[in-house]
Amino acid sequence: MKYMTSNQIRNTWLQFFKSKGHHVEESASLIPVNDPTLLWINAGVAALKKYFDGTITPQNPRICNVQKAIRTNDIENVGFTARHHTFFEMMGNFSIGDYFRNEVIEYAYELLFSEEYFGFDQEKIYITYHPSDKATYQKWIEVGIEPTHLIANENNFWEIGEGPCGPDTEMFYDRGEIYDPQHLGLKLIQEDIENDRYIEIWNIVFSQFNAKKGLTRDQYEELPHKNIDTGAGLERFACILQQTKTNYETDLFLPIINKCEQLGKEKYDSIYHSSFKIIADHLRTCTFALADGASFSNEGRGYVLRRLLRRAVRHGNKIGIEGPFLAQLVDTVIEIMQDFYPYLLQKKDYIKDLITKEEIKFNQTLKDGEKKLEELYVKKKAISGEDAFILYDTYGFPFELTQEYASEKGLQIDYEEFKKAMEKQKEMARDHRNVQSSMNVQNASYLSFKENSEFIGYRYFNTRAKVIAIFNENPLQVVFDKTPFYAEMGGEIADSGKVENDTFLGKVVQVLKMPNGQHLHQIKGLKGELNKDDIVFLSIDEKKRMAIEKNHSATHLMHQALKDVLGSHVNQQGSFVSDENLRFDFNHFKNITADELLQIESIVNQKIQDQIPVQVYHLSLTQAKKEGITALFNEKYGEEVRVVDMHYSKELCGGCHVKNTGDIQHFSIVSLESKGSGIYRIEAVTGKQIIEKIKKMQAPLVQEYEMGVEKISTLIQENDLKNFNLSKVEEVPSYQLILNYKKAVLENKEILKNIDKKLKELQHQQIVKSLFQEENEVILVKNKKLLLKTINLDDMQLLKVVADTLFERYPETLIFVMSCLEDKTFFVAKAPQKYVQDGVHCGKLVQAVATLCDGKGGGRPDMAQAGGKKLENIPLVLEKIEECLQ
Repeated sequence: MKYMTSNQIRNTWLQFFKSKGHHVEESASLIPVNDPTLLWINAGVAALKKYFDGTITPQNPRICNVQKAIRTNDIENVGFTARHHTFFEMMGNFSIGDYFRNEVIEYAYELLFSEEYFGFDQEKIYITYHPSDKATYQKWIEVGIEPTHLIANENNFWEIGEGPCGPDTEMFYDRGEIYDPQHLGLKLIQEDIENDRYIEIWNIVFSQFNAKKGLTRDQYEELPHKNIDTGAGLERFACILQQTKTNYETDLFLPIINKCEQLGKEKYDSIYHSSFKIIADHLRTCTFALADGASFSNEGRGYVLRRLLRRAVRHGNKIGIEGPFLAQLVDTVIEIMQDFYPYLLQKKDYIKDLITKEEIKFNQTLKDGEKKLEELYVKKKAISGEDAFILYDTYGFPFELTQEYASEKGLQIDYEEFKKAMEKQKEMARDHRNVQSSMNVQNASYLSFKENSEFIGYRYFNTRAKVIAIFNENPLQVVFDKTPFYAEMGGEIADSGKVENDTFLGKVVQVLKMPNGQHLHQIKGLKGELNKDDIVFLSIDEKKRMAIEKNHSATHLMHQALKDVLGSHVNQQGSFVSDENLRFDFNHFKNITADELLQIESIVNQKIQDQIPVQVYHLSLTQAKKEGITALFNEKYGEEVRVVDMHYSKELCGGCHVKNTGDIQHFSIVSLESKGSGIYRIEAVTGKQIIEKIKKMQAPLVQEYEMGVEKISTLIQENDLKNFNLSKVEEVPSYQLILNYKKAVLENKEILKNIDKKLKELQHQQIVKSLFQEENEVILVKNKKLLLKTINLDDMQLLKVVADTLFERYPETLIFVMSCLEDKTFFVAKAPQKYVQDGVHCGKLVQAVATLCDGKGGGRPDMAQAGGKKLENIPLVLEKIEECLQ
């Protein structure tokens, strides 16, 4: 076995499989595009799902890759074990319906043991297999593995949910008895005991069955196309080939750890070794995630990154590093990884800027946390497990730090309560979604259909065609020998239109791309029957197609404008293009202002006015990359790619576009929405009648404005109010119209607030006037003058005004005012000072009366108020007052 650098390991893997006819697939972005089942790309197969479930047939069924991946379901173990990481690289080789068990085992044997490649000592390798998988056992023996090195294990079956599944075989490297202190030997593998002696280095899954709910494994049907899915951890290979104690002493981590030693006061070979590991691991994750478009936030993947950075900062403090330091380590991370991931260099300043800002922000948060800890102690003289969790979750305080503080104060913390809160949080934040959850069950008839069908829709909107296959009768699913109908893909919706001949008429309601590239038309029959070999006339809805083209071309222009205004880090994270509007998801690390949106909109409209010819041509993928043409990170491209060139914007795209940017006519942003985790969504419209389209898409906002205007108009008219002007909206075909409506809605609310204030003033004046004009009966109760007044007002403040006004008129009298409404009752009492001195207490008085209507209240001796439910027996009020005045 020879020493190999991490770069040599990657290259050896890829070159070996390339020599076996595999296509070398570039690593996909860590952020899944158009895949709601994943928070992160978390395995080598994650970006290849559509090949495995038969949705798409790859150009080459043999694929190999080295895929970046993030898994964060076990963060607390990172740094305390030899092999746990949040960011790692998974080397893989895959066969989509091509070679199977025999070939992949032969490849594995050659790659592992040949001196030309990794040259492992065969005596050091042990291999597990599923007990029912006799073919795998026999094949390993056939290639040269000793039976004593083959171990049957019931756990060797890969299955999660419905879809492709099958037995697997795992390869373990024996690092020797020094890593087996209890001398358990092969029992460690046989009983799946966590250990540092036998390291799993490679797993091969024989994906040969379709798992279905309700069936046992022996009832699963065989897949029509059997697949091979493998994964080998680069970090583990490096640890073995570089003969290090843990993954952290390999060339992937050690330079980062050495830099930490330079910045801090502690050494790696001390009790602080875990802190060094945590910093190195977490910074690698943050660096790659930020480079791929993630950002720090309080939810989703942004929250995960925030937690990782805060944990790294805390451990930096532990080893004596003072002040912000992580950005300095980014240089080291990129230096290690740039040969294989050259794009990191272009993103370096951007990554360092984000990390520095976040670290400074956290240092302030840490101070706030220390203050909060002190406040908790002063206030409660105790710190609960829940308090410890809040400090951990909100302020980044590790439990140990809170525990240390508590210990200094002679306190104990309920660790079980802390753990319970942690588990609850993990359940909420855990990435339940995984690679396998969205794997579809393969459709054998689709996969086996390979008859050629030509898409001619870039040039023609109609054609005569022949029915070459019918897959379903209800709904009718048809393939033609040629078609102008675009199939739904790349975020662009499918065309709709008609299928007809002398005996049949049907409406095309959906078009999907089949695994082997043909367009499958879903047709709603309106008249007659359709049969195989029938000749028909196909015609798409041209008006709909032209609207789609406008929106798709505008999406490209907007994508470039977003990069120009917000920064080159902006990348597409999802897209939807229909005939009615366009929707575009992208990454950005801070709030987007209205001025920035207007600037983006203005740039796009300028490019439309410039009437730029749109060119479509084909290039090799290598040439396209060399020219810097925009491509989607997670999109799979063939050796030849289609370029849509608008001079200002150049993108790889298979969609439908206008011939000239002037054909778009006009562009307007309609809404901006934060989707969380640093992802934003813009919706926009194009074409004519922009104002009508904006108002339709923002109907709730427009309705809110119109309802406000109507309410204001009614109040002004009914109350003959003066000096109140209605807000007006200047209608412009721009995002400015949305801003105008939002401003007008706020103005309406302010106008209504002022009208309400004015009406209350008028009501107040009217009440005061009437109270001074009316004669009110003053009675004598227990030698005290009492004025009991009933006036129905649904406003406690006005009721108090009534009491004040009556008291002003009758200053030597006990005033008791009540409002008896259908569903509630209010009371207010006021007493002259001489009655207070005689023992009258208004607070107790209203409390007593309020019991008549299941209410409550209180106040001072000279003034109080109360409220309750509907008062059923009004005469009882006087009796209750008499009781209180005794």
